[in-house]
Amino acid sequence: MNDRLVRRVAAWMVCLASLSASCRQASDTGGENSKTIKLAFVTNNSADFWTIARRGVEKADAELADVETEFRLTSDGTAAEQQRIVDDLLTKRVAGIAISPVDPANQVAMIDAAAKQAIVFTQDSDAPRSERTLYIGTDNLAAGRQAGQLIRGAIPEGGNVMLFVGKLDAQNARERVQGIRDALAGSNIRILDVRTDDVDDVRAKANAADTLVRYPDVKGLVGLWSYNGPAILNAVREAGKVGNVKIIAFDEADETLAGISAGAIEATVVQQPYEFGYQAIHKMAQVARGDRSFIPPSKQIIVPTLVVNRGNVEAFTKQINGLRGRTE
Repeated sequence: MNDRLVRRVAAWMVCLASLSASCRQASDTGGENSKTIKLAFVTNNSADFWTIARRGVEKADAELADVETEFRLTSDGTAAEQQRIVDDLLTKRVAGIAISPVDPANQVAMIDAAAKQAIVFTQDSDAPRSERTLYIGTDNLAAGRQAGQLIRGAIPEGGNVMLFVGKLDAQNARERVQGIRDALAGSNIRILDVRTDDVDDVRAKANAADTLVRYPDVKGLVGLWSYNGPAILNAVREAGKVGNVKIIAFDEADETLAGISAGAIEATVVQQPYEFGYQAIHKMAQVARGDRSFIPPSKQIIVPTLVVNRGNVEAFTKQINGLRGRTE
């Protein structure tokens, strides 16, 4: 074999070795186009409300071949627990996190720090002063005004009402309260106070029961978070005041929908948590791929609320049970 042929064969072997190494590297990483985008969705408590959001996350996950999702429920509904969850997700190098902050004003630092390592969306409850990329959820001021109009319709003669919520630190809670105040302005309806329960069902019911004792002439009780409606309903039933005390609720807890069917609850303002989950995953995946063209100047995508009353509760219950995976 002459020197020229030897050199040519050696060159071929080097090329083949390089090609083989390149192929192995592409196989190991899945290739640039097949890289998995890891995304997470974090709740602000463990209420059944989030079961529907989970369905939206799962649907988006099934539709996106390059996406892997993680759904994280918070058990105690505290900012500290959310911090631990976010830290864990960042350790796992997720590309994006959609979170419903429990205490937005005091979680700005957490969100800003996370935003330096991953895409951060807020959903359900916003943190507009943070570096979050986008908010997907309810216009809670508008939802509060919607609830306020329901209160006015339920108590046309006026009177005292009490509001109940888990935490007033949450942006959605503050905005709903403000929206209700806006809608009741100029009416004969007076808000006695806003009672908080730290996302504790037992305390939520105790707050309602205490109100019925302390203010025997109270005309209406208004629950701003999903579990508040059932808690209020149970207290009103035990006090024997169903029908005399009007109840307005938020969200679609089973007991709330059953209470509307029975005529014990006037109506509820429902969000669309399925859309929170579904859109958050799809939109974060777009940003992860480099597409931010869909983000509006407001950095908010608003999912409209609906009113459920005796006229549409049967149809709505059937629809929502389908999203929950129930056959009945």
